[in-house]
Amino acid sequence: MTRILVAEDEPGIALGLEDDLKMEGYEVEVVGDGIAASRRAGEANFDLILLDVMLPGKDGFEVCREVRRRGVRTPILMLTARTMEAEKVMGLELGADDYVTKPFGTRELRARIKALLRRSRGVESPATYHFGDVEVDFERGELRRNGQPVELTPIEFKMLGYFIRSRGRVLSRDQLLAGAWSNETFASERVVDNHIANLRKKIEPDPANPKYLVNLRGLGYRFDG
Repeated sequence: MTRILVAEDEPGIALGLEDDLKMEGYEVEVVGDGIAASRRAGEANFDLILLDVMLPGKDGFEVCREVRRRGVRTPILMLTARTMEAEKVMGLELGADDYVTKPFGTRELRARIKALLRRSRGVESPATYHFGDVEVDFERGELRRNGQPVELTPIEFKMLGYFIRSRGRVLSRDQLLAGAWSNETFASERVVDNHIANLRKKIEPDPANPKYLVNLRGLGYRFDG
């Protein structure tokens, strides 16, 4: 059975999450502070962690940092009432995999949980991936559109692969830099935007009105293929 650790200090929200997740068939453990969350994340073998940002003892950012420093790779979905871009990006940069802003709908939360679980289990990494009239062949390092090869630069191919592996998830420009450029330091956020524009020309039916590489103003990009 899939095991989820819920770190939430508001009793009403914690109870609602626990009941809803159990109805979905998950085994759920709830803790109410950051100290317990950090300890249990390292002690038990959970499949996913729902981590509230505003926790007593240690906040969610600190918990996330500690968990990742100990080498725990369990997917982390942060729950936050904050709306500032910098704080959301900080959670992702500390090692969180996704976030949901309160108040959130149960359908959205369930979908994000299922997406994270799929990614963590490797379901999202086939040898080829199709969307629209596009086929991406990861083994051959090729992209084809309507069966015809389309030339991509190495950076464009790495970026597209990163988007596909993270589909449905908002990626900041900093994350895209880390995912596609690795340790190269010359790239800038403007360079990311330029590569996105070029990639859209090669995969979008209408690059001026993108269907797959969607921009979320102030947050980053999301792949909806």
